[in-house]
Amino acid sequence: MKAIYQHLNHDDVKPYYNKDSQILILGSFPSNKSRQAGFYYAHKTNRFFKILARLFNEETPNTTEERKEFLKRHHIALFDVIRECDIIASSDSSIKNAIANDLTLILKNSEIKQIFTTGKTAYNLYMRLIGDDAICLPSPSAANASTDLKALVKAYSIILDHIKD
Repeated sequence: MKAIYQHLNHDDVKPYYNKDSQILILGSFPSNKSRQAGFYYAHKTNRFFKILARLFNEETPNTTEERKEFLKRHHIALFDVIRECDIIASSDSSIKNAIANDLTLILKNSEIKQIFTTGKTAYNLYMRLIGDDAICLPSPSAANASTDLKALVKAYSIILDHIKD
């Protein structure tokens, strides 16, 4: 059976930020699970919130509200590089015809000092579609199984250098 491309947009998952956000972490495009949940990194095998919880020595937030409070407490904004694209299921490697999200609203209405991307696909798309000056973090996806949790936490520790309480 041949995989079928779908043209999808980012309408189901809004940017998360507030006026005190100091770093912006960009994924590529929300997974099917994230679009269904209406929030980022919702797939149960994605290690994003587990990584951040270890980094800040806290319990892993599990609900969307817990995750939002966690992000707010630690001055973290979340969004994605892509506003719309053609994609097969949730496969980053299948993305084509990508159109970038506009980051202006977040950057004008927060204290963002540094932008990070989660994974090489997000980083490459960011560099091609939006600009420069981003730091590439490893993907927290289960598809990046070759990188264990301890190594991910170590790699993500760079964000601590960009957050001032």
